[in-house]
Amino acid sequence: MPSPGDQRLTPPTGGLFGSLRRLVTGLLELGQVRFELLCTEIEQQKLRIFDGLLWAAVAFLFFGVGLLLLLALLVALAPESLRPLVLGLLSLSCLGLGVWLMLQARRRLAPPGGALPASRTELERDLNALRPPE
Repeated sequence: MPSPGDQRLTPPTGGLFGSLRRLVTGLLELGQVRFELLCTEIEQQKLRIFDGLLWAAVAFLFFGVGLLLLLALLVALAPESLRPLVLGLLSLSCLGLGVWLMLQARRRLAPPGGALPASRTELERDLNALRPPE
């Protein structure tokens, strides 16, 4: 019978198989967290790409309207007071807006830190933790 002052550390129950089971469980939990992070980042990338494509579609719409108005300007060049000036200003406005929207779409489609930056950072942190100290 051990005395109260004799407190020895007892190994965890389950022996070798219990330790192996806890190790595998820990690895699976780590893998699950990393997989969930990867899925979240893929979802963010998908939304970012959709947003950029929507802006590009609106930009192309304004480019089309601008080109139509530019052609209408050529047709309306008949000397009727201010009609050509108005059509010219509308054409330039639509084309300018189209250029601005295209630049916005391009900016939104540029990846902020490469593809899946948080997953890459976490995986790098995991690798550094597993490497033996030098």
